[in-house]
Amino acid sequence: MKSINSIPTSKVERASKLITTGIKIGVNYAKYYGEKIVKSDEEAKENLDEANAADIYDGLKKLKGSALKVAQMLSMEKNILPRAYVEKFSLSQFSVPPLSPPLVVKTFRNYFKKTPTEVFDTFTTESVNAASIGQVHKATKNNKLLAVKIQYPGIAESISSDLAMVKPIAIKMFNIKGEGSDEYFKEVENKLKEETNYKLELQQSQEIANKCSMIPNLKFPKYYPEYSSQRILTMDWMDGLHLSEFIHKKNTQKDLNQIGQALWDFYMYQMHVLKKVHADPHPGNFLISKDNKLVVIDFGCMKEVPEDFYVPYFQLAEKQNINNPVFFESKLYELEILKKEDTEQEKQFFKELFYEMLSLFTQPFHQKEFDFSDEDFFSRIADLGYKYAKSTELKKMNGNRGSKHFLYINRTFFGLYNLMHDLKAQKIKINNFKNL
Repeated sequence: MKSINSIPTSKVERASKLITTGIKIGVNYAKYYGEKIVKSDEEAKENLDEANAADIYDGLKKLKGSALKVAQMLSMEKNILPRAYVEKFSLSQFSVPPLSPPLVVKTFRNYFKKTPTEVFDTFTTESVNAASIGQVHKATKNNKLLAVKIQYPGIAESISSDLAMVKPIAIKMFNIKGEGSDEYFKEVENKLKEETNYKLELQQSQEIANKCSMIPNLKFPKYYPEYSSQRILTMDWMDGLHLSEFIHKKNTQKDLNQIGQALWDFYMYQMHVLKKVHADPHPGNFLISKDNKLVVIDFGCMKEVPEDFYVPYFQLAEKQNINNPVFFESKLYELEILKKEDTEQEKQFFKELFYEMLSLFTQPFHQKEFDFSDEDFFSRIADLGYKYAKSTELKKMNGNRGSKHFLYINRTFFGLYNLMHDLKAQKIKINNFKNL
């Protein structure tokens, strides 16, 4: 893949890139209206989606940073975005143009005040993995093989302006009204700023690795503070396949179940015991080692789960509570899904919507064991997502529903469910974390 020699860092430079992308999208729509004359609506719309997805991703991958991170987050929304967008945006997980070797050395020196070869015994200037916020290089020190993550220049400083640029797109896509939307975007902005703080990531990585070390079939790298800084993070090099590569190999059901149970236990232990959870469950953050262990390699995005959110959230995971109308309604108010100012029509609509969603989505928690290879379960989730994505009634209402904590907790569960389904994991013990 061709490397890049510079990244736009100023607000004007980054805005002009998005304007260029906007012009390309305008051309795509012109082609679309022309194609509708000679092709079916479905074929013309599919061509439009593919062209727009390609142009948007091409623009974002040059910007990197939070703009590209938003694409990465959207790639997990398989039930909201058209297929073309999901496929193209999924590339942001592990297929992004890297910095050129000279820019790598320059960036490292700016961050660490030394060149890579002054710090490490050997250092490979070509990256082995480039993502949205940084890229990884191989190095050695005292006969140890290391992974060195270097943050792209200017990324931390551009978060606020990047989000301001993508905010109108998000508002339209998720039916968020301008009034009352600031706390949601502030939550995203704060999390993205945390992801650019590699000192914080190092601390979180060591903390979670230590507290989750007893979970079977789970591995973590060792981290090295002496070779790390605010924008550089050094850890053990971990061999293995990305989870997305692993699932395409011929694996036994036993191996798939072992990885699935480790992944599920990891998340349930964090959620229920630590009340702090790895909130970025996409395939690029997990490796599968040769001995069939799950390796967690990125702790940049962690979400604390406040008790006043945790309690009602998981009370609504219990079947008897969902089916108790009075209790159910009271919890919807606690979670800010229902509001005092709602009309009777809005109140009834959102009660029915969340009853339907929770009755389906919480099914794994109603059983001792669950089969995440169940195609019927996941097709029903997809159908439900499609139903409400197309709902004209929902579009008329204020989509600002729920506590700000829903953003990353729901993202965590949707991502986890998708990974479990990709693994086709079966006979997963739902409350196994209680025995750890």
